[in-house]
Amino acid sequence: TLYLFGAGHVSVNVYKVARMAGFDVVVVDDRERYANRERFPEARDIYADDFEQSLAQLSPNENSYLVIVTRGHRDDMRVLKWAVETPARYIGMIGSRRKVLTTYKELERLGAPHEKFEDPRLHAPVGLDLGALTPEEIAVAIVAEMIAVRRHSPAALAQMSYSQEAARRAADALS
Repeated sequence: TLYLFGAGHVSVNVYKVARMAGFDVVVVDDRERYANRERFPEARDIYADDFEQSLAQLSPNENSYLVIVTRGHRDDMRVLKWAVETPARYIGMIGSRRKVLTTYKELERLGAPHEKFEDPRLHAPVGLDLGALTPEEIAVAIVAEMIAVRRHSPAALAQMSYSQEAARRAADALS
């Protein structure tokens, strides 16, 4: 099962690719206009509520994959803090290396142990380093990494790297 946190452009594409790759998908977002059956018709479950409320209802296990692609740093941080305490097989969070490090440092400042962010289950930035720019390409890179983890492939170690230029080009492509 893939637990997909966030229901924006990248999430819709991760959902589509993950479904093709055989994952059941659970979508979690705090915006009902994004987290709904129209956007995610074959999702196993959809939670459109405050992240804290939704997280309290979830029970990922050792075969679960968690992908954090919310719309904001604060929500990513809240979900990541929860995610590292689960037994999930895979935890991925989108963002630049700088954003990832900033998130880790902030969580450590709030009391999370440093070791939680050195866990090999944690993939941040999420996705294989394919040079992906568009939401569709980023989705392929993320699901490819999930497949590599599922199949115990060493390719899972080639994590995605987002440059500022790549992020700018991806934003331009969306507008």
